[in-house]
Amino acid sequence: MAATSAQSMGSLPSGLGICTTAPDIFYLPELVFGGLVWILVASTRISPTNPLGWVMFVSVFCFVMTFLWMVIFMAGGHRNSPAWAAADFAYHSLAALFFLSAGVILAYITFLSKAVAEFRIYQIDIAAVVFAYLATLLYFIHAILSAIRWKHF
Repeated sequence: MAATSAQSMGSLPSGLGICTTAPDIFYLPELVFGGLVWILVASTRISPTNPLGWVMFVSVFCFVMTFLWMVIFMAGGHRNSPAWAAADFAYHSLAALFFLSAGVILAYITFLSKAVAEFRIYQIDIAAVVFAYLATLLYFIHAILSAIRWKHF
């Protein structure tokens, strides 16, 4: 299997190399879409606080952890260790699972609030659902590519 860039699949990038190698090229889109979920859910009325609290936790947790993970990789803190390759796969798998659960909850709450919410709020909630599923997809792809990289380490 050919690598997607000049760097081999059996090593972890550092510095600006994370902007050019798969799966690390997904860091910025994950931050953007996860941040959009956070912003959109925070900008609406939270009527059932418990389920939407989980959505907020997931979006904030994954935003902060992905940012820290990206900084660690940029700084070279992983020291090209196979344990970091495994941790990268584990984190992105967990983030994909979290965002999937948050997206399902958010879609259900949005569906229930269709009749009672004003149309603008309903549109914002729909956008949050779409971005939650896009974030899920990005984290899932990142996890798959991280597993391939870990396997070739």
